[in-house]
Amino acid sequence: MTLNDINSPADLKKLSVGELQPVADELRSYIINTLSTHPGHLASSLGTVELTVALHYVFNTPDDKLIWDVGHQAYGHKILTGRRDAFQTIRTYGGISGFPKRSESPYDAFGTGHSSTSISAALGMAIASKLQGNTQRKHIAVIGDGSLTGGEAFEALNNVGTSKSNIIVILNDNGISIDKAVGGLNGYLLKITSSPRYNKLKEQVWQKLDNRESSKSFFRRLTSVAKAIALGSNNLFESLGIRYFGPVDGHNIEQLVNTLQRLKDINGPTLLHVVTRKGRGLRQAEQNPIAYHAPGFFDAETGRQIQAPSSGAQPLKYQEVFGRTIIELAEQNPAIVGITPAMATGCSLNLMMDCMPHRVFDVGISEQHAVTFAAGLAAQGMVPFCNIYSSFAQRAYDQIIHDVALQGLPVVLCLDRAGLVGDDGPTHHGVFDLAALRPVPGITICAPSNEHELRNMMYTAQLPGHGPFVIRYPRGASVNADWQNPMVELEIGKGHRVKEGSDVAFLALGHSVNDALAAAADLQRDNISAAVYDMRFLKPLDTGLLDTIAQQGYRRIITVEDGVQLGGFGESVMEYFAEHHPEQISLTRILAIPDSFITHGSVAQLKSDCHIDKQALISAAHES
Repeated sequence: MTLNDINSPADLKKLSVGELQPVADELRSYIINTLSTHPGHLASSLGTVELTVALHYVFNTPDDKLIWDVGHQAYGHKILTGRRDAFQTIRTYGGISGFPKRSESPYDAFGTGHSSTSISAALGMAIASKLQGNTQRKHIAVIGDGSLTGGEAFEALNNVGTSKSNIIVILNDNGISIDKAVGGLNGYLLKITSSPRYNKLKEQVWQKLDNRESSKSFFRRLTSVAKAIALGSNNLFESLGIRYFGPVDGHNIEQLVNTLQRLKDINGPTLLHVVTRKGRGLRQAEQNPIAYHAPGFFDAETGRQIQAPSSGAQPLKYQEVFGRTIIELAEQNPAIVGITPAMATGCSLNLMMDCMPHRVFDVGISEQHAVTFAAGLAAQGMVPFCNIYSSFAQRAYDQIIHDVALQGLPVVLCLDRAGLVGDDGPTHHGVFDLAALRPVPGITICAPSNEHELRNMMYTAQLPGHGPFVIRYPRGASVNADWQNPMVELEIGKGHRVKEGSDVAFLALGHSVNDALAAAADLQRDNISAAVYDMRFLKPLDTGLLDTIAQQGYRRIITVEDGVQLGGFGESVMEYFAEHHPEQISLTRILAIPDSFITHGSVAQLKSDCHIDKQALISAAHES
């Protein structure tokens, strides 16, 4: 049987255990070949191929519930559960999602995309099954890619141990999230996996079990002794009331199947520690799992990444401008430090790590901790630049309010990947930050229209006298190749007109200013004169500039933003007009993200769907 013959886990179960590795090998090759031309999250799923095959072979999915933490690990799962042919469409507009999605397949028991949620979800499902009288169903949470460092995972483990529920936690230990795993837990797991005495005794256990199927009690006694001897203290998980098994080789499919079959018959919460290699099967991905987490296009045979052809100097990504600018500022201001929750490479704080390692802190996947840690630094006179992806910052909302804003601490919160992010879809679109943070007292919120504005905002934020300061910017390329402008202080809460016009006015925030400028240029050919205003700040809003705009006699005022409409920039303008210039209400049109979750696809396609692109601005300007 080949991979083409497997349309569901039922087909997989027709094979003998000895026939599973060829299927796993073919599955790995299929992932590599497909993602070489249809980019996605490569290295994580390569590391879980054998584990995926073993889980669907042993358990009765979808009745048994399988929850994949984060979702980066789940490509093999998608292929084995009826989506082999559709896998070619992954992360493309109209295609399948890059993450587990309940509406996509009954095998996707729980939607994921952010980390550290799988154990909580699996426990909720296990309790539900128990209350519904189903005591046989198993609930398996596969947590890896550094997700165990997330606080929610520990909260869930603490609850799991007292629940007595039929939940199996699979700890996929690959020593890395996107960047290298950090912190005490990683060291603890390394101690377990590298202990010679423990692994020697564990091997003896497996030999005994291979010959004696009825020796589960021997297995439990001997592994407990082994763990005590090897580790010299109680096992972390067992101290929480969760029976710990492992570590086992995550690429030995027969061992995985045998182990899972035995764990399946044990009632109550258990944890299996599986050691895998991220990027397994592609040499370049194994050697550089950070670069191959999501490598873009690459050669399936050689593994070499393929770069798009370039014609002359290109604008840097906003992320690179941030990474280089914070170094400039830190060289001038010794109080500046950088903080990232496991995204150093993605946000370019790795550049500062290289030259100022003692002033950059990767705190692991722990956004809540990152914000309060930044608050503690600020309380002692430091100037922390805490860089968090916009959608991930949602997890630290309370800390932003309670620990930063309430105390007026000068934390600079840089919200990367703001706006529509494209192929990662609704779990990663950074569209809620403006509306969520706007009501919080004492926070300055701004968004740069280009890399020069980003640098000026970063420079302004680190100057004395400012409280909490939010700078949000999008994923990807900025505007100008000559990014390194001399930085100047911006007046807080002040926007400016970047193009004159007399017929209509575009009021834009952030990168949307560039769409407004492009639309204004096209409208000029239609003899429509469009003014463009870069508002710069959502909070405080430049009400003086709004007064000026209201007095210009424009026949149409159009606001545009890459955030949700409800509570966002456009509505803040409308609120001001309603109170101070009510005659402008009928003339004003808001272009923003609608009240729905936006699918995955190219940024251009999604902006068109949401009516916030250049063409939408042109159409709005033509309205009578």
